[in-house]
Amino acid sequence: MSVLRNPLLRTVGGFALAAVVLFVLAPAALSDFRLNLLAKFLCFAIVAVGIGLAWGRGGMLTLGQGVFFGIGAYLMAMHLQLADAARLHQDVPEFMQISGIDTLPAYWRPMASGPVAILAILILPGLVAALLGFGVFKRRVKGAYFSILSQALVAALAILLTGQQSIGGFTGLSDFRAFFGFRLSDPVNRRMLFFIAAAALLIVVAIARQLMHSRYGELLVAVRDQEERVRFLGYDPANIKIVAYVAAAFFAGIAGALFTPIVGIISPADIGVVPSIVFLIGVAIGGRTTLLGPVLGAIGVAWAQTSFSEHFPSGWTYLQGALFVLVVGFIPAGLAGFGPLLRGLLERVRPGLAEAVPVPLPVATATPPIESTDPAKVEA
Repeated sequence: MSVLRNPLLRTVGGFALAAVVLFVLAPAALSDFRLNLLAKFLCFAIVAVGIGLAWGRGGMLTLGQGVFFGIGAYLMAMHLQLADAARLHQDVPEFMQISGIDTLPAYWRPMASGPVAILAILILPGLVAALLGFGVFKRRVKGAYFSILSQALVAALAILLTGQQSIGGFTGLSDFRAFFGFRLSDPVNRRMLFFIAAAALLIVVAIARQLMHSRYGELLVAVRDQEERVRFLGYDPANIKIVAYVAAAFFAGIAGALFTPIVGIISPADIGVVPSIVFLIGVAIGGRTTLLGPVLGAIGVAWAQTSFSEHFPSGWTYLQGALFVLVVGFIPAGLAGFGPLLRGLLERVRPGLAEAVPVPLPVATATPPIESTDPAKVEA
């Protein structure tokens, strides 16, 4: 019992259990097709970790995570397209030749280098988030206004990408042949992508846990609950929010970069308003204020969408909306709140049971009379 009460040992044990499930049990139990689906779901879980940090801990309802997911995804897609073109000794990728583009655009050229592409994926989403956050949070924009603004940004990005034929247009970028020299048609390399996504998820969860349990995490929760009081104590709530917003964007960019080779296609439909809301639904259902709730919620919602869509293609949207309304209206803490809810019910039931059981009264016994100590009565 003392081992279970140690926070460090519980954390290490939890990560060890997750590693066993992801790296041993899942590859052994799932087929190649299902394992590839799980890798896709893990990408969604990485995005959900960032949303849980920004929304669950920071109170920022981020409806536009598709922006940063799309930046990472398109940067990776551009590099893969250029790598395939170089392997075939072509000046431009095949989709550009079909569209009649003979010269490679200038903004494509840096993505030909693998290290540059990786640095861009790691830096650019966070940099964009920092600029947006500085312009929004420094002006004290929050609540519904921030949510609407973030959703408008992701809608604008989807429309912009749809009209750009040099980046795939409406159909997006697809038909990737290799991933940094490894053929994507090889099942062994497909499993390698799953292991990379699993490792990235564990690392992201570890970073998020460190942020949540640090002094910064306490400040983030304080900003969520009492922003004016935090400002009165000498802290700038805008800077605290920007850090969480940048971290969420950083996670989303990594998820998008992994999503592209795993799924094999990226298009404006994958980063628009609807996918961004789906990310949010998974976090809400799983439990936005916890560490593992967003991960399990995102994987569960994605799995349910795939399973139910196979049998009820037109009914999943209604079921998804009903789940979201049910959780937000009646279980704000998500599925992760069932544990405390059950404990509270048990605590309420136990006193009721104690009152319902009759308690036998003590039997009255004869007591000897108390002798008076009054001297007058003694003499009489």
